[in-house]
Amino acid sequence: MRDCPAELNFAHYLATENAARADKAAYIDDAGTLTYGQLADKVARFAGLLKDLGVRREERILLCMHDTNDWPVVFLGALHAGVVPVAVNTLLTTQDYAYMMEHSRCQAVFTSPPLLGTLRDAMNEAQHEIKHVVITGDEAAEGTLCLSRALEQAEAVPAIATKADEIAFWLYSSGSTGQPKGVVHTHANLWYTAELYGKPVLGVREDDVVFSAAKLFFAYGLGNALTFPLSVGATVVLMAERPTPAAVFKRLVQNKPTVFCGVPTLYASMMASSQLPARADVSMRVCASAGEALPKDLGERFTAHFGCYILDGIGSTEMLHIFLSNQMGDVRYGTTGKPVPGYEVQLRDENGAEVPVGQIGDLYIKGPSAALMYWNNRTKTRETFRGDWTKSGDKYICDQDGFYTYAGRSDDMIKVSGQYVSPVEVENTLIQHASVLEAAVIGVQDTEGLVKTVAYVVLREGNMPCEALQQELQQFVKASLAPFKYPRTIHFIDDLPKTATGKIQRFRLRQLQVH
Repeated sequence: MRDCPAELNFAHYLATENAARADKAAYIDDAGTLTYGQLADKVARFAGLLKDLGVRREERILLCMHDTNDWPVVFLGALHAGVVPVAVNTLLTTQDYAYMMEHSRCQAVFTSPPLLGTLRDAMNEAQHEIKHVVITGDEAAEGTLCLSRALEQAEAVPAIATKADEIAFWLYSSGSTGQPKGVVHTHANLWYTAELYGKPVLGVREDDVVFSAAKLFFAYGLGNALTFPLSVGATVVLMAERPTPAAVFKRLVQNKPTVFCGVPTLYASMMASSQLPARADVSMRVCASAGEALPKDLGERFTAHFGCYILDGIGSTEMLHIFLSNQMGDVRYGTTGKPVPGYEVQLRDENGAEVPVGQIGDLYIKGPSAALMYWNNRTKTRETFRGDWTKSGDKYICDQDGFYTYAGRSDDMIKVSGQYVSPVEVENTLIQHASVLEAAVIGVQDTEGLVKTVAYVVLREGNMPCEALQQELQQFVKASLAPFKYPRTIHFIDDLPKTATGKIQRFRLRQLQVH
């Protein structure tokens, strides 16, 4: 791998790399196409707009927008200007946004019209003054600026000369415990994820059409739909609406993406849908998955139907993208693959010593795309970023062949009769049963204070919950795993609680047990 240049403005770097592709489509959304030439012009004009608004270098702006062609303009335009975009989830509450506004001290908010009401409520609640609100679309609401009109009037300005290690942007962690953490990334971190994963592992090429169901405000989606495709001059399909199977199928059939990036819960819903398109109707050559471990059976069924592999991997907001992954020619479903070249991985015990092959340990990562810190949170920063290493909070096991298998989040591990039980292992067994669509497993103390495994199961259409089926599922797990791992109780449920990224929120299931 070549070395990252010491002087790097990632927005300027992309514009330079794609200067000869001015007429090629960079982005396609529901409203139209944005060419590479138009993107470069709008990015430079957006930097001029920030100058006109009085937003200065290194100050923050809040980016809370749906996935349309305006999203990369705002994100890259801020980088171009040396301003720091803080990209946030579009599905949060008023309280979440108020906290992020105060925490980031953002000078301006850039948003989509459907989100304006919630953000205005947050501005009224936040103890921080927002100087400007800019909305996408063709019309400005009261007290806002219209982005398209403002860009037309703004003057294109040259890119600010920034260092590779200079703060480029923030993302917020999911905040499943306590307040979300502001994860601070550099220009170089974007460059490294493209050079280490996007090009050599996912294999994105200039002739690809890329579609990511994971949104741009997620670290995973940002790489999939901006960093990687723009680094090679590919075309990206954007989707503003929720990634339902029907919405995804529409893009797969109409836009013919060759690279598709999703999450396990979406892949499961796609394969269970009666509208699943035929292999001949799509053009996927490779897919990616992250967020949760991809079940073995699901990956195998997907490949059998579509004829292409899903490269299951794990990344994090702190590492920006995937650092452990299956790779073309070396896919083993049911595992998360091997370390991405350029990253080192270790599994450690509670005392920090490396665990032997075949034993569960805490996952630590060493690599050049690690975040600088959590903003204004020294305690959490020191807990996670330990010298060159980053502690992920995940449990893994490595086999003799060097393949890593996910065992669950450290907080989700269950200790039964003095032995660790991975909830993921039990869940992956349950969903292999023909009646089960999804499953989540937690540990619950019984009346004697002993921890037992409890499963929450979503059944496939046409199956009815009953005691006989519960017993059948328990025997099914016993036949596949060590007997002490089977769920002592099974609750049938319509839907599992999940994050916006599709991760199962086991802590919410534990809360149900308390109440």
